[in-house]
Amino acid sequence: MGTPAKRGLVLFAHGARAASWAVPFERLRGQAEARLPDAEVALAFLELMTPSLPDAVAAMAARGILDVTVVPVFLGQGGHLLRDLPALAEGLRTAHAGLRLQVAGPIGEDPGVQKAMTDYCVSAFGAAP
Repeated sequence: MGTPAKRGLVLFAHGARAASWAVPFERLRGQAEARLPDAEVALAFLELMTPSLPDAVAAMAARGILDVTVVPVFLGQGGHLLRDLPALAEGLRTAHAGLRLQVAGPIGEDPGVQKAMTDYCVSAFGAAP
C-alpha cells in the first residue's frame, strides 16, 4: 500500500436533489485525482447532497491530512461563497487543530475557465443550424 496523502483537495459544489446533477462534478474529481496522484481529492456539497464540506475535511483530518485546499466549483461569488463558505472555513479551522485550510476563488472567475466557457459558447453558436 502506498504512503498516505499529505495534502487534500476538496471540490466544493452546491448540490441538488437530482443525483444526475453531480455527474460532471464526479468527472472533474476523477480528472483532478488522476493529475494529483500524491493528493487526496474529494467532492463536497453545500446542501442536498453528501458529504458536506465539514464531513469531507473531517475525514481527511482523521487520516492525517491537515493541508487542505477548497476549490468552490461555482461560477461566481454569490451569497453562499460570500457568507456560508467563510463561516464553514472558520468552523473547520476551529474544529481541527493544525489544519492549514486554503480557499480558492470560484472556478468560474478564473480567466482560463472563462476562456474555455467562451470557446464552448462560440463553438455551440457556430454549430447552430
